[in-house]
Amino acid sequence: MLWKPADNPIPLSASEFHAQELPPDLLAADPMQLFPNARDAKAALSGLLLLAGHWDLCHTTAQDIASPEGSYWHAIVHRIEPDSSNAGYWFRRVGAHPIFAALHEKAAVLLEGSNVDWRLKPSWDPHLFITWCNEARAEPGSAKYLCAQQIQQAECQLLLSWCAAPTSTI
Repeated sequence: MLWKPADNPIPLSASEFHAQELPPDLLAADPMQLFPNARDAKAALSGLLLLAGHWDLCHTTAQDIASPEGSYWHAIVHRIEPDSSNAGYWFRRVGAHPIFAALHEKAAVLLEGSNVDWRLKPSWDPHLFITWCNEARAEPGSAKYLCAQQIQQAECQLLLSWCAAPTSTI
């Protein structure tokens, strides 16, 4: 299968999603065939669906994954919905995820290059980011919106890479 999601940034609101047409064999495939030897193939599929603009399919897939990665994708879709309290619940289930350090570094770089007055805590705080996304949604097209969208994109790419990475690299 030679298909990948478009490079469009992931919206901050579910109502802004525009789903790509998916190849019929993608949804019929076993996630382990799509992501051989992955840490969490089903979670990688969930992330791929979100990157392809299928917020609803990402949610349906993520809610059935009993792993920190499944909870993480579930938290992201509820943050995007937006349903902040539900997103917070799922982020509490995630705990401290291994991508948080890299995400914190990426967010610091993005914030430094922006005109946004947000300040990071010493380590990544997904609950603070929920607040930032809520602020950004209130100002579509603003520097806050663009920055939140860029951080979210980095988060999703890091999480997808983590989920799809071979288990031998743990």
